[in-house]
Amino acid sequence: MFTYLLPLHSWIRWFVLAALLVAIVRGYYAWRHKKEYTKTDNALRHWTATILHIQLILGLWLYSISPIVRYFIQNFQEGVRMRDIRFFGMEHSLMMLIAVVVVTIGSAKAKRKSTSAEKFKTMTIWYSIGLLIILSSVPWEFSPLTSRPSIRYF
Repeated sequence: MFTYLLPLHSWIRWFVLAALLVAIVRGYYAWRHKKEYTKTDNALRHWTATILHIQLILGLWLYSISPIVRYFIQNFQEGVRMRDIRFFGMEHSLMMLIAVVVVTIGSAKAKRKSTSAEKFKTMTIWYSIGLLIILSSVPWEFSPLTSRPSIRYF
């Protein structure tokens, strides 16, 4: 299962990033140009958060079966001193969970705002914060924290 779930999680990351970027750019543009909040904007807000939640579920599933995480939990004293092990056992999962919470709060707050400008502003700010957290915690190929391929194949 791990050999299929890891590439799936890797591929869906690109959908998460694309959805967040589109939502942020659309939100910022509409906020600055005083556009009306439409059903399409609401769907974009909703589906961006939904894609992120799907990725979270896959990530939690992956966390529960990962040999790296298993090693980290079973050998915590040693694992916490090993960069790659600590990153996947603790840092990546915690930061991504925080990012999902931030985006979810932003989505809920934007949904409840009364004016279009408030909806776009709220969505743009909270989604941007979530994106920054995600970007800081993805194991990019060039990351000084730990690196993994940008695309994993099945």
